[in-house]
Amino acid sequence: MSKDLIKVEHLKQWFPAGGFGKNKRYVKAVDDVSFTIKKGETLGLVGESGCGKTTTGRTLLRLYEPTAGRITYDDTVIFDSGLPTMDANGKEVKGKKVSLDMLPYRRKMQIVFQDPYASLDPRMTVGDIVGEAIDIHNLAKDKTDRYNQITELLRCVGLNTEHANRYPHEFSGGQRQRVGIARALAVNPEFIVCDEPISALDVSIQAQVVNMFEDLQAERGLTYLFIAHDLSVVKHISDRIGVMYLGKLVEIADSYELCFHSAHPYTRSLISAIPIADPKVARASKRIVLEGDVPSPLNPPSGCRFRTRCPYADERCACEEPQMQEVSKGHYAACHHLDKVY
Repeated sequence: MSKDLIKVEHLKQWFPAGGFGKNKRYVKAVDDVSFTIKKGETLGLVGESGCGKTTTGRTLLRLYEPTAGRITYDDTVIFDSGLPTMDANGKEVKGKKVSLDMLPYRRKMQIVFQDPYASLDPRMTVGDIVGEAIDIHNLAKDKTDRYNQITELLRCVGLNTEHANRYPHEFSGGQRQRVGIARALAVNPEFIVCDEPISALDVSIQAQVVNMFEDLQAERGLTYLFIAHDLSVVKHISDRIGVMYLGKLVEIADSYELCFHSAHPYTRSLISAIPIADPKVARASKRIVLEGDVPSPLNPPSGCRFRTRCPYADERCACEEPQMQEVSKGHYAACHHLDKVY
């Protein structure tokens, strides 16, 4: 079995939202999230807009400095907030904050952004966009080597040599996303956060890009955190899937297990929304419609954050926050009423 490449423990990302002192308010975009990603694995991350998926990915890479928690990359702690811990006698001991310089880890950890146009500098040619990382990390011996590396990267993502001299506005959306992928591959990374890389593309192009991600993973041994809204796509590409709701991870399991034996009522609602191509099957299937709106992360509900929209909610849900429980091997869910749902 592969070892853990990424380990995230009690990750928090709170953004200040006004107020002073005791009255200071925070948007709790990511609030106490823990998971691991094994080497060579694809972990899918799904949930509604605003649930904290993208923030989790960016905080993991420390594009946002985490508020609290611990991030471990290949057995090396790259961030530890130094939260208080307990010693052998049960006394609280203040930990030491660890925050490593990330430049050496940028070669190992990269990101493909959601918007293929906004993430590319319109004043730079594609060759310079892809070659910038090569220059920063001094990966080319000379100009000829740099040019050869750039053209090889473009070839890997399905573009031609002459595309290196063009500007982003001269490409289609799918081609621009391929440029973004080539830029991420320029430093030969081990781990890539794919932040909704196909959501801005046409359906016909989405399949091509997803297949390219799978091919690159097989060729280069890449590890992915694949963030998306479309559960059908995530199910196709992911080995395991995590489901987020309002800054919390509510369920995580093997891809097949999660889609066919989901335990959390929120996950079941998401899966019921997946379009089914067969009209007879679609008519026979039951659509679970959630009532109400997603609460504000500025003032999340007490106890279980999903309780305001959950058909099983009771007084315990309002008072006590559910913890992750193992439903079956490798399948975890955070709900007080797993006996009723699962």
